[in-house]
Amino acid sequence: MAHDSHAQNVVALHRFGLAPKPGLLASISDMRSALLAEIDHPSAGQIKNDALLSSGEAARAAFDFRQQRKAARLTARSQNDASKRPTNGNPSSSSAPQMAQQDAAPKLDAGAAVPQQIYLEEAKARLDSALVADVGFVERLVWFWSNHFCVSADKSGVRPLCGAYEREAIRPYVRGKFVDMLLAVESHPAMLLYLDNARSIGPNSFAGSRRNKGLNENLAREILELHTLGVRTGYSQDDVINFAKVITGWSIVPPMQSTERGGEFVFNPRLHEPGSQRIIGRDYEDRGFEQGRAVMVALARSSATANHIARKLACHFVADDPPRSLIYRLARRFIDTEGDLKEVSKSLITAPEAWDAAPTKLRRPSEWLVGALRVSGIKPPDVRPTLQAQNLLGEPLWRAPAPNGFSDDSAAWMDGLVQRLDIANQIARRVSDTVDPEAVAQNTFSAFLSKETKDALARAENRSQALALLFMAPEFQRR
Repeated sequence: MAHDSHAQNVVALHRFGLAPKPGLLASISDMRSALLAEIDHPSAGQIKNDALLSSGEAARAAFDFRQQRKAARLTARSQNDASKRPTNGNPSSSSAPQMAQQDAAPKLDAGAAVPQQIYLEEAKARLDSALVADVGFVERLVWFWSNHFCVSADKSGVRPLCGAYEREAIRPYVRGKFVDMLLAVESHPAMLLYLDNARSIGPNSFAGSRRNKGLNENLAREILELHTLGVRTGYSQDDVINFAKVITGWSIVPPMQSTERGGEFVFNPRLHEPGSQRIIGRDYEDRGFEQGRAVMVALARSSATANHIARKLACHFVADDPPRSLIYRLARRFIDTEGDLKEVSKSLITAPEAWDAAPTKLRRPSEWLVGALRVSGIKPPDVRPTLQAQNLLGEPLWRAPAPNGFSDDSAAWMDGLVQRLDIANQIARRVSDTVDPEAVAQNTFSAFLSKETKDALARAENRSQALALLFMAPEFQRR
């Protein structure tokens, strides 16, 4: 990469940010200072919207909606049954009104309306946050950690909680201690539902001795394998089982049991496996919730966790195969600061390796899509077309296909470039009357476009085609 400071600013805006809004590139003379200033700004990456529900409120609203649907179905069924009963030889006397009720019944059962409405409101708040962000580095960190600790809206009960999960367990901690984020994530109702810990019961617990249900290892396994240590880092199946026992009782207040706390986290001692447990060579005495917390603290301090997190950060922001020196630098900073994610992030944006790497990293679909909206100056009033575009591109919001999240490997997204062209054309047609392609190119890349891209833009038949070509240019696809 060229060492010209302006050229570095261009690369950095795309590598660390969400692509520059109009006028941003011209206003920044020192990108390192701008990145450091954003990560120090207390409101960066936070969503302040009193209209959004907490996870508990969302869970209770979804529960109430399901109960209303159930009641409506029972009422419709009862009315339908009544319409079929003999009416003393005059069946037509009540058939018309009963048929009207029967026709109306499906409208009362028209899908998960309230959960979906909550999901859409949260998605809109998230999109708006990305579009108004200055550079967008902290927002990118939110996206990284949300994918690292992913949950899926496709899991029963999780859809209305996804946005609150990100706001409550991810955003407050992206510049805090890793251990605090870890504890917030693993005790959040969305994660407890997604990985089935809410129904995990210690075999020898009070509840376990009375129910035909037992231990669920999902959350314990993914904490070790994905969230902290990483695969093949010295833990055994016995460690997974024992850890699963430790976090029995990490559960959720059933909404039907409480109108005030339903859907919120609770430690339920009746579900908790009694006794001390040995995990990765260390014994943890039974202290209820604190037993699980002690294991989390130990995992957060592990050098294996530091290396795992460092590699993932380097792969996400810099290259599919990042320099080993960069991974070491980030892991060392993680260890030295006891998992201070703000300091680790600062180490990333001040590391020479992070600036000198060639821009070969393919943007993930959501980054590319939001980048196209940002450089065009678009703020969609309706989030649904954006969500539909993400679905088409293979990265549906908060719907990762597995607990390891969406891939950060460029190869995983190559097959979706054809779909990007369709969406690039749609965006370009929408803004071509008001947006000048030359101005967008200048505001986005300054003078640092390849000759091939400049020639392609010059040959475009119209403004719409020129904008679509710019969105599909190698410089815009990679960071």
